[in-house]
Amino acid sequence: MRENNNSSTHKIPSRQNKIWDVIIIGGGASGMMAGAVASSQGKSVLMIDKNRDLGEKLKITGGGRCNITNNEPDIHKMLSVYGEGAPFLYSPFSIFGVKDTFKYFESRGLPLVIQARNRVFPATEKAIDVFNVLNKELKKGDVLVKSNCTVKKINIENNLVKSVETDSGVYYAKSFILATGGMSHPETGSTGDGFKWLKDMGHSVKDSSPNIVPIAVSDEWIKSLAGISLSFMKITFFLEGKKMFSKIGKILFTHFGLSGPLILNSSKKVDDLFQQEGRVTARIDAYPDTNEGNLEDKIIKIFDANKNKMLRTILKDIAPEGMAKALELIDIGVDYDAKVHSVTKEDRKKIVKLLKAFPVNITGLMGYERSVVADGGVSLKELDMKTMSSKLYNNLYITGDLLNISRNSGGYSLQVCWTTGYIAGMSV
Repeated sequence: MRENNNSSTHKIPSRQNKIWDVIIIGGGASGMMAGAVASSQGKSVLMIDKNRDLGEKLKITGGGRCNITNNEPDIHKMLSVYGEGAPFLYSPFSIFGVKDTFKYFESRGLPLVIQARNRVFPATEKAIDVFNVLNKELKKGDVLVKSNCTVKKINIENNLVKSVETDSGVYYAKSFILATGGMSHPETGSTGDGFKWLKDMGHSVKDSSPNIVPIAVSDEWIKSLAGISLSFMKITFFLEGKKMFSKIGKILFTHFGLSGPLILNSSKKVDDLFQQEGRVTARIDAYPDTNEGNLEDKIIKIFDANKNKMLRTILKDIAPEGMAKALELIDIGVDYDAKVHSVTKEDRKKIVKLLKAFPVNITGLMGYERSVVADGGVSLKELDMKTMSSKLYNNLYITGDLLNISRNSGGYSLQVCWTTGYIAGMSV
Protein backbone atom coordinates (compact mmCIF):
# COMPACT_ATOMS: atom_id res chain seq x y z
CA MET A 1 0.00 0.00 0.00
CA ARG A 2 1.38 3.42 -0.91
CA GLU A 3 0.62 6.82 0.49
CA ASN A 4 1.73 10.08 -1.08
CA ASN A 5 2.18 12.89 1.41
CA ASN A 6 0.78 15.43 -1.04
CA SER A 7 -2.56 13.71 -1.52
CA SER A 8 -3.48 10.96 0.89
CA THR A 9 -2.48 12.10 4.36
CA HIS A 10 -6.01 13.19 5.20
CA LYS A 11 -7.62 9.98 4.00
CA ILE A 12 -6.50 7.85 6.92
CA PRO A 13 -6.01 10.02 10.02
CA SER A 14 -6.37 6.97 12.27
CA ARG A 15 -3.00 5.75 11.03
CA GLN A 16 -1.34 8.53 13.02
CA ASN A 17 -2.51 7.00 16.28
CA LYS A 18 -1.52 3.46 15.37
CA ILE A 19 1.49 1.88 17.04
CA TRP A 20 3.30 0.02 14.28
CA ASP A 21 5.46 -3.02 14.92
CA VAL A 22 8.22 -1.29 12.98
CA ILE A 23 8.83 2.00 11.22
CA ILE A 24 11.55 2.04 8.59
CA ILE A 25 13.08 5.40 7.70
CA GLY A 26 14.53 5.20 4.20
CA GLY A 27 13.38 3.25 1.17
CA GLY A 28 16.68 2.24 -0.41
CA ALA A 29 18.19 -1.22 -0.82
CA SER A 30 18.64 -2.09 2.86
CA GLY A 31 15.37 -0.45 3.89
CA MET A 32 13.36 -2.30 1.26
CA MET A 33 15.00 -5.60 2.21
CA ALA A 34 14.28 -4.93 5.90
CA GLY A 35 10.66 -4.07 5.15
CA ALA A 36 10.17 -7.13 2.95
CA VAL A 37 11.60 -9.45 5.61
CA ALA A 38 9.84 -7.87 8.61
CA SER A 39 6.46 -7.94 6.89
CA SER A 40 6.98 -11.56 5.87
CA GLN A 41 7.22 -12.34 9.61
CA GLY A 42 3.77 -10.86 10.12
CA LYS A 43 4.93 -7.47 11.40
CA SER A 44 2.99 -4.32 10.61
CA VAL A 45 5.42 -2.06 8.77
CA LEU A 46 5.38 1.65 7.93
CA MET A 47 8.10 2.82 5.54
CA ILE A 48 8.82 6.54 5.38
CA ASP A 49 10.79 7.94 2.47
CA LYS A 50 11.34 11.55 1.48
CA ASN A 51 11.53 10.71 -2.23
CA ARG A 52 8.54 10.37 -4.50
CA ASP A 53 9.50 6.75 -5.23
CA LEU A 54 11.41 4.05 -3.38
CA GLY A 55 14.79 2.71 -4.47
CA GLU A 56 15.98 5.72 -6.43
CA LYS A 57 19.67 4.90 -5.96
CA LEU A 58 19.11 1.17 -6.42
CA LYS A 59 17.57 1.82 -9.85
CA ILE A 60 20.74 3.53 -11.14
CA THR A 61 23.38 1.41 -9.44
CA GLY A 62 25.93 -0.24 -11.68
CA GLY A 63 25.00 2.08 -14.50
CA GLY A 64 21.47 0.72 -14.34
CA ARG A 65 22.69 -2.91 -14.48
CA CYS A 66 22.87 -3.43 -10.69
CA ASN A 67 25.99 -5.25 -9.48
CA ILE A 68 23.94 -7.08 -6.87
CA THR A 69 26.77 -8.85 -5.00
CA ASN A 70 30.22 -10.40 -5.45
CA ASN A 71 30.61 -14.15 -5.69
CA GLU A 72 34.00 -14.36 -3.98
CA PRO A 73 33.98 -17.95 -2.62
CA ASP A 74 36.63 -17.36 0.04
CA ILE A 75 34.90 -15.65 2.99
CA HIS A 76 38.22 -14.31 4.28
CA LYS A 77 39.00 -12.67 0.91
CA MET A 78 35.42 -11.43 0.67
CA LEU A 79 35.49 -9.74 4.06
CA SER A 80 39.04 -8.38 3.66
CA VAL A 81 37.54 -5.89 1.19
CA TYR A 82 35.74 -4.24 4.11
CA GLY A 83 38.95 -3.22 5.86
CA GLU A 84 38.62 -2.59 9.58
CA GLY A 85 34.97 -3.64 9.38
CA ALA A 86 35.89 -7.22 8.46
CA PRO A 87 36.03 -8.69 12.00
CA PHE A 88 32.53 -7.36 12.69
CA LEU A 89 31.03 -8.92 9.57
CA TYR A 90 31.72 -12.63 10.06
CA SER A 91 28.62 -13.04 12.19
CA PRO A 92 26.24 -11.10 9.91
CA PHE A 93 27.52 -12.87 6.79
CA SER A 94 27.01 -16.25 8.47
CA ILE A 95 23.36 -15.27 8.96
CA PHE A 96 22.78 -13.87 5.47
CA GLY A 97 25.67 -14.03 3.01
CA VAL A 98 26.28 -14.20 -0.71
CA LYS A 99 24.65 -17.62 -1.18
CA ASP A 100 21.58 -16.32 0.65
CA THR A 101 21.42 -13.35 -1.71
CA PHE A 102 21.43 -15.73 -4.67
CA LYS A 103 18.69 -17.82 -3.09
CA TYR A 104 16.57 -14.83 -2.09
CA PHE A 105 16.38 -13.25 -5.54
CA GLU A 106 16.43 -16.39 -7.66
CA SER A 107 13.64 -18.00 -5.63
CA ARG A 108 11.56 -14.92 -6.45
CA GLY A 109 12.02 -15.26 -10.18
CA LEU A 110 15.16 -13.21 -10.79
CA PRO A 111 18.07 -15.38 -12.02
CA LEU A 112 21.56 -14.01 -11.36
CA VAL A 113 24.71 -14.32 -13.48
CA ILE A 114 28.39 -14.16 -12.52
CA GLN A 115 30.61 -11.97 -14.68
CA ALA A 116 34.24 -10.78 -14.64
CA ARG A 117 35.90 -10.31 -11.23
CA ASN A 118 33.10 -12.39 -9.62
CA ARG A 119 30.64 -9.54 -10.01
CA VAL A 120 27.03 -10.71 -9.92
CA PHE A 121 24.20 -9.14 -11.92
CA PRO A 122 20.56 -9.96 -12.59
CA ALA A 123 20.45 -12.02 -15.80
CA THR A 124 18.43 -9.22 -17.37
CA GLU A 125 21.15 -6.71 -16.41
CA LYS A 126 18.41 -4.33 -15.33
CA ALA A 127 18.50 -2.73 -11.89
CA ILE A 128 14.76 -2.08 -12.10
CA ASP A 129 14.20 -5.85 -11.96
CA VAL A 130 15.97 -6.02 -8.59
CA PHE A 131 13.81 -3.17 -7.37
CA ASN A 132 10.67 -4.90 -8.64
CA VAL A 133 11.42 -8.07 -6.65
CA LEU A 134 11.69 -6.11 -3.42
CA ASN A 135 8.73 -3.86 -4.20
CA LYS A 136 6.56 -6.90 -4.86
CA GLU A 137 7.55 -8.31 -1.47
CA LEU A 138 6.61 -5.03 0.23
CA LYS A 139 3.19 -5.12 -1.39
CA LYS A 140 2.74 -8.79 -0.49
CA GLY A 141 3.51 -7.92 3.13
CA ASP A 142 1.04 -5.00 3.09
CA VAL A 143 3.78 -2.52 3.95
CA LEU A 144 2.43 1.03 4.04
CA VAL A 145 4.79 3.37 2.17
CA LYS A 146 4.59 7.07 2.96
CA SER A 147 6.49 8.77 0.13
CA ASN A 148 7.27 12.48 -0.14
CA CYS A 149 7.46 12.43 3.64
CA THR A 150 10.35 14.10 5.45
CA VAL A 151 11.38 13.06 8.95
CA LYS A 152 12.08 16.12 11.10
CA LYS A 153 12.95 14.54 14.42
CA ILE A 154 13.38 11.20 16.19
CA ASN A 155 11.88 11.22 19.68
CA ILE A 156 13.56 9.34 22.53
CA GLU A 157 11.92 8.31 25.81
CA ASN A 158 13.51 6.15 28.54
CA ASN A 159 16.39 5.10 26.26
CA LEU A 160 14.00 3.88 23.59
CA VAL A 161 12.94 5.43 20.31
CA LYS A 162 9.31 6.35 20.80
CA SER A 163 8.21 8.13 17.63
CA VAL A 164 9.24 10.08 14.56
CA GLU A 165 8.03 13.56 13.74
CA THR A 166 7.46 14.19 10.04
CA ASP A 167 6.09 16.99 7.93
CA SER A 168 2.76 15.13 7.94
CA GLY A 169 2.54 14.21 11.61
CA VAL A 170 3.98 11.98 14.35
CA TYR A 171 4.23 8.20 13.94
CA TYR A 172 4.73 5.63 16.70
CA ALA A 173 6.23 2.12 16.66
CA LYS A 174 7.66 -0.61 18.86
CA SER A 175 10.85 -0.76 16.75
CA PHE A 176 12.58 1.52 14.28
CA ILE A 177 14.99 0.78 11.44
CA LEU A 178 17.20 3.61 10.23
CA ALA A 179 18.09 2.99 6.57
CA THR A 180 18.59 6.44 5.08
CA GLY A 181 21.85 5.64 3.29
CA GLY A 182 25.09 7.60 3.14
CA MET A 183 25.89 10.66 1.06
CA SER A 184 26.72 9.32 -2.41
CA HIS A 185 24.37 10.42 -5.20
CA PRO A 186 22.59 13.10 -3.12
CA GLU A 187 20.18 13.62 -6.03
CA THR A 188 18.60 10.30 -5.00
CA GLY A 189 17.90 11.58 -1.49
CA SER A 190 21.08 10.37 0.23
CA THR A 191 22.00 13.60 1.97
CA GLY A 192 23.36 12.32 5.28
CA ASP A 193 20.23 12.85 7.42
CA GLY A 194 20.82 9.61 9.30
CA PHE A 195 24.35 10.64 10.27
CA LYS A 196 23.01 13.79 11.95
CA TRP A 197 20.26 11.95 13.82
CA LEU A 198 22.66 9.30 15.08
CA LYS A 199 25.09 11.96 16.31
CA ASP A 200 22.27 13.79 18.08
CA MET A 201 21.34 10.49 19.75
CA GLY A 202 24.85 10.07 21.14
CA HIS A 203 26.31 7.59 18.66
CA SER A 204 29.90 7.89 17.47
CA VAL A 205 29.70 8.74 13.78
CA LYS A 206 32.63 9.17 11.45
CA ASP A 207 32.06 12.08 9.08
CA SER A 208 31.40 11.09 5.50
CA SER A 209 33.66 11.64 2.50
CA PRO A 210 33.40 10.36 -1.09
CA ASN A 211 35.00 6.92 -1.12
CA ILE A 212 34.48 4.95 -4.32
CA VAL A 213 34.62 7.88 -6.68
CA PRO A 214 36.13 8.88 -10.07
CA ILE A 215 39.33 10.91 -10.28
CA ALA A 216 39.47 14.44 -11.71
CA VAL A 217 42.41 15.38 -13.94
CA SER A 218 43.65 18.45 -15.82
CA ASP A 219 44.95 16.60 -18.90
CA GLU A 220 43.12 17.44 -22.12
CA TRP A 221 44.28 14.21 -23.78
CA ILE A 222 42.29 12.20 -21.23
CA LYS A 223 39.16 14.31 -21.60
CA SER A 224 39.37 13.99 -25.39
CA LEU A 225 39.05 10.20 -25.04
CA ALA A 226 35.76 10.47 -23.11
CA GLY A 227 33.71 7.32 -23.47
CA ILE A 228 36.62 5.00 -24.29
CA SER A 229 36.99 2.06 -21.93
CA LEU A 230 40.07 -0.19 -21.87
CA SER A 231 40.03 -3.39 -19.88
CA PHE A 232 43.75 -4.07 -19.30
CA MET A 233 45.60 -0.98 -18.14
CA LYS A 234 48.13 -0.41 -15.38
CA ILE A 235 48.11 2.84 -13.45
CA THR A 236 50.86 3.88 -11.05
CA PHE A 237 50.33 6.73 -8.61
CA PHE A 238 53.05 9.11 -7.42
CA LEU A 239 53.29 11.60 -4.57
CA GLU A 240 55.78 14.38 -5.29
CA GLY A 241 57.38 12.10 -7.88
CA LYS A 242 57.76 9.15 -5.53
CA LYS A 243 56.03 5.92 -6.59
CA MET A 244 53.28 5.01 -4.09
CA PHE A 245 51.20 2.15 -5.55
CA SER A 246 50.05 0.50 -8.78
CA LYS A 247 46.94 -1.35 -9.93
CA ILE A 248 45.91 -3.20 -13.10
CA GLY A 249 42.39 -3.33 -14.48
CA LYS A 250 39.73 -1.50 -16.45
CA ILE A 251 39.91 2.28 -16.99
CA LEU A 252 37.14 4.46 -18.37
CA PHE A 253 38.15 7.85 -19.81
CA THR A 254 35.60 10.60 -19.14
CA HIS A 255 35.11 14.29 -19.84
CA PHE A 256 36.30 15.08 -16.30
CA GLY A 257 39.02 12.45 -15.85
CA LEU A 258 39.20 8.76 -15.05
CA SER A 259 36.65 6.22 -13.86
CA GLY A 260 35.98 2.48 -14.19
CA PRO A 261 36.54 -0.30 -11.62
CA LEU A 262 40.31 0.15 -11.43
CA ILE A 263 40.01 3.87 -10.67
CA LEU A 264 37.03 3.59 -8.33
CA ASN A 265 38.84 1.00 -6.23
CA SER A 266 41.96 3.18 -6.09
CA SER A 267 40.22 6.41 -5.10
CA LYS A 268 40.40 5.93 -1.33
CA LYS A 269 44.19 5.48 -1.47
CA VAL A 270 44.47 8.45 -3.83
CA ASP A 271 42.53 10.54 -1.34
CA ASP A 272 44.99 9.43 1.36
CA LEU A 273 47.82 10.76 -0.83
CA PHE A 274 46.10 14.14 -1.11
CA GLN A 275 45.85 14.28 2.68
CA GLN A 276 49.67 14.36 2.72
CA GLU A 277 49.49 17.69 0.88
CA GLY A 278 51.78 16.89 -2.02
CA ARG A 279 51.43 16.86 -5.80
CA VAL A 280 49.67 13.69 -6.91
CA THR A 281 50.32 12.37 -10.41
CA ALA A 282 50.02 9.05 -12.22
CA ARG A 283 51.31 7.12 -15.22
CA ILE A 284 49.18 4.80 -17.34
CA ASP A 285 50.88 1.79 -18.90
CA ALA A 286 48.90 0.77 -21.99
CA TYR A 287 50.84 -2.49 -22.31
CA PRO A 288 51.39 -3.76 -18.76
CA ASP A 289 52.26 -7.30 -19.88
CA THR A 290 54.94 -6.15 -22.36
CA ASN A 291 58.31 -4.64 -21.40
CA GLU A 292 59.82 -1.73 -23.33
CA GLY A 293 62.18 -3.92 -25.33
CA ASN A 294 59.46 -6.27 -26.57
CA LEU A 295 57.10 -3.37 -27.25
CA GLU A 296 59.77 -1.67 -29.35
CA ASP A 297 60.30 -4.90 -31.32
CA LYS A 298 56.55 -5.00 -31.99
CA ILE A 299 56.58 -1.39 -33.22
CA ILE A 300 59.62 -2.02 -35.45
CA LYS A 301 57.67 -4.81 -37.20
CA ILE A 302 54.74 -2.43 -37.74
CA PHE A 303 57.12 0.22 -39.09
CA ASP A 304 58.76 -2.27 -41.46
CA ALA A 305 55.35 -3.21 -42.87
CA ASN A 306 54.35 0.44 -43.41
CA LYS A 307 57.62 2.20 -44.39
CA ASN A 308 56.14 4.59 -46.92
CA LYS A 309 53.07 5.61 -44.95
CA MET A 310 52.73 8.73 -42.83
CA LEU A 311 53.42 7.97 -39.16
CA ARG A 312 50.12 9.52 -38.12
CA THR A 313 48.16 6.98 -40.20
CA ILE A 314 49.58 3.93 -38.39
CA LEU A 315 49.24 5.18 -34.80
CA LYS A 316 46.04 3.10 -34.55
CA ASP A 317 48.20 0.00 -35.08
CA ILE A 318 50.63 1.03 -32.35
CA ALA A 319 48.30 2.21 -29.57
CA PRO A 320 45.44 0.26 -27.92
CA GLU A 321 42.10 0.73 -29.65
CA GLY A 322 40.88 4.29 -29.23
CA MET A 323 44.14 5.68 -27.81
CA ALA A 324 45.87 6.77 -31.04
CA LYS A 325 44.48 10.27 -30.49
CA ALA A 326 46.33 10.46 -27.15
CA LEU A 327 49.68 9.97 -28.90
CA GLU A 328 48.99 12.99 -31.07
CA LEU A 329 47.80 15.20 -28.22
CA ILE A 330 50.79 14.66 -25.93
CA ASP A 331 53.79 16.61 -27.18
CA ILE A 332 56.89 14.41 -27.02
CA GLY A 333 58.69 16.12 -29.89
CA VAL A 334 57.82 13.57 -32.57
CA ASP A 335 56.72 14.67 -36.06
CA TYR A 336 53.71 12.48 -36.79
CA ASP A 337 53.48 13.88 -40.33
CA ALA A 338 56.83 12.30 -41.22
CA LYS A 339 57.10 9.14 -43.29
CA VAL A 340 57.58 6.00 -41.20
CA HIS A 341 60.92 5.18 -42.85
CA SER A 342 62.34 8.52 -41.68
CA VAL A 343 61.40 8.12 -38.00
CA THR A 344 64.57 8.08 -35.92
CA LYS A 345 65.46 5.49 -33.31
CA GLU A 346 65.22 8.21 -30.65
CA ASP A 347 61.69 9.18 -31.73
CA ARG A 348 60.66 5.53 -31.83
CA LYS A 349 61.87 5.10 -28.26
CA LYS A 350 59.93 8.22 -27.22
CA ILE A 351 56.74 6.60 -28.54
CA VAL A 352 57.51 3.38 -26.65
CA LYS A 353 58.09 5.25 -23.40
CA LEU A 354 54.85 7.19 -23.84
CA LEU A 355 52.86 3.99 -24.41
CA LYS A 356 54.34 2.63 -21.18
CA ALA A 357 53.78 5.82 -19.19
CA PHE A 358 51.01 8.18 -20.31
CA PRO A 359 51.23 11.20 -17.94
CA VAL A 360 48.27 12.01 -15.68
CA ASN A 361 47.98 15.17 -13.58
CA ILE A 362 45.41 14.56 -10.85
CA THR A 363 43.53 17.53 -9.43
CA GLY A 364 41.41 15.65 -6.89
CA LEU A 365 38.45 13.32 -6.49
CA MET A 366 34.97 13.95 -7.82
CA GLY A 367 32.31 14.78 -5.24
CA TYR A 368 29.32 13.00 -3.73
CA GLU A 369 27.30 13.46 -6.93
CA ARG A 370 29.53 10.96 -8.75
CA SER A 371 30.48 8.80 -5.78
CA VAL A 372 29.43 5.14 -5.93
CA VAL A 373 29.88 4.90 -2.17
CA ALA A 374 30.67 7.50 0.48
CA ASP A 375 32.40 6.25 3.60
CA GLY A 376 31.75 7.24 7.21
CA GLY A 377 28.93 6.23 9.48
CA VAL A 378 28.15 4.82 12.91
CA SER A 379 30.85 2.87 14.74
CA LEU A 380 30.29 -0.90 14.48
CA LYS A 381 31.38 -1.17 18.10
CA GLU A 382 28.11 0.48 19.07
CA LEU A 383 25.95 -2.15 17.34
CA ASP A 384 24.96 -5.72 18.08
CA MET A 385 25.98 -7.12 14.70
CA LYS A 386 23.85 -10.25 15.16
CA THR A 387 20.70 -8.12 15.17
CA MET A 388 21.90 -4.73 13.81
CA SER A 389 20.46 -3.10 16.91
CA SER A 390 21.95 -0.08 18.63
CA LYS A 391 23.62 -0.73 21.97
CA LEU A 392 22.31 2.66 23.11
CA TYR A 393 18.66 2.12 22.09
CA ASN A 394 17.74 -1.53 21.77
CA ASN A 395 14.65 -0.88 19.66
CA LEU A 396 16.69 1.02 17.04
CA TYR A 397 18.25 -0.92 14.15
CA ILE A 398 20.78 0.58 11.72
CA THR A 399 21.52 -0.73 8.24
CA GLY A 400 23.35 -0.27 4.95
CA ASP A 401 25.46 2.77 4.16
CA LEU A 402 24.86 4.27 7.60
CA LEU A 403 27.45 1.82 8.93
CA ASN A 404 31.12 2.82 8.99
CA ILE A 405 32.32 0.11 6.61
CA SER A 406 34.78 0.78 3.81
CA ARG A 407 34.30 -1.30 0.65
CA ASN A 408 35.30 -1.53 -2.99
CA SER A 409 33.04 -1.43 -6.00
CA GLY A 410 32.09 -4.81 -7.40
CA GLY A 411 28.91 -5.69 -5.51
CA TYR A 412 30.36 -5.43 -2.01
CA SER A 413 28.31 -2.42 -0.96
CA LEU A 414 24.95 -3.89 -1.97
CA GLN A 415 25.79 -7.14 -0.20
CA VAL A 416 26.17 -5.15 3.02
CA CYS A 417 22.72 -3.68 2.35
CA TRP A 418 21.13 -7.10 1.78
CA THR A 419 22.87 -8.62 4.81
CA THR A 420 22.13 -5.85 7.30
CA GLY A 421 18.63 -5.21 5.95
CA TYR A 422 17.71 -8.88 6.20
CA ILE A 423 19.06 -9.21 9.74
CA ALA A 424 17.32 -6.06 10.94
CA GLY A 425 14.06 -7.22 9.34
CA MET A 426 14.31 -10.57 11.10
CA SER A 427 15.29 -9.03 14.44
CA VAL A 428 12.64 -6.35 14.96
